[in-house]
Amino acid sequence: MAETWTVLSILEWTADYFRNQSIESARLDAELLLAKVLDLDRIGLYLHYDRPIDQSEQAAYRALVKRRVAREPVAYILGESEFWSLPIKVSADVLVPRADTEILVEEALKRMDGACRVLDIGVGSGAIAIALAHENSAAEVSGIDLSPAAVALARENARINGVAERIEFSVGNLGDFSGGPYALIVSNPPYIPHADLAGLMPEVRDFEPAMALDGGVDGLDAYRSILKQAPEQLVDAGWLLVEIGIGQAEEVMQLFTNAGFIDIQIRDDYGGIPRVVTGRKK
Repeated sequence: MAETWTVLSILEWTADYFRNQSIESARLDAELLLAKVLDLDRIGLYLHYDRPIDQSEQAAYRALVKRRVAREPVAYILGESEFWSLPIKVSADVLVPRADTEILVEEALKRMDGACRVLDIGVGSGAIAIALAHENSAAEVSGIDLSPAAVALARENARINGVAERIEFSVGNLGDFSGGPYALIVSNPPYIPHADLAGLMPEVRDFEPAMALDGGVDGLDAYRSILKQAPEQLVDAGWLLVEIGIGQAEEVMQLFTNAGFIDIQIRDDYGGIPRVVTGRKK
């Protein structure tokens, strides 16, 4: 007689399997994938631990587990993520939004005053721009990205989160932007040194878009491009805020100084790693 799988037993088996495959957050991933198959949230799983899993559900779940074992990120498998407590659709055309990037949003909100104009460079899924527009209903937010597919997804996410009428997304180069003057320019640009790409986690290296990761030989190409344009696109005393990678704080601060910015500051993430550099135009 075939074994009867329940929500609890299949979760326990999958979590152990993921651990044996050296997958981080094994239990969480197992729950998220099963919740997708059963059209439940994670609380719903806990409320239905004894629920049997039928053959078609097992087959659907097995297919998702296989993708995760191949190291495809859970967010891509689900087609969605969360950022700033907002639902964000994702695809292989954009980076998966990360909690560390919320530090950039926090710092930007401190400097946003009423009906200010904001530009997000390299919008990806649109998560940053959408969070800023969501928190400041008077702000006029624009965003650019080199990828047409990313821009299309950002527009869809803005619609889902009810801010589409207050954000204008367009296709554009990181180092060739206009439309100013802006009170704030924010960016989470590509900052991984090219030689380091091969050593990234397989979830990142093999699935996330290389153009959103590759920062050139030293990882700083995008910052140089942005800083060439930013001063002329900011209002007087306007702010530029960028996310940075590990070990890049001093070099990025020097680029800000060379471009004439003042009041340059570093903000650590909640793990104590320098994560955001901010500077003000004279």
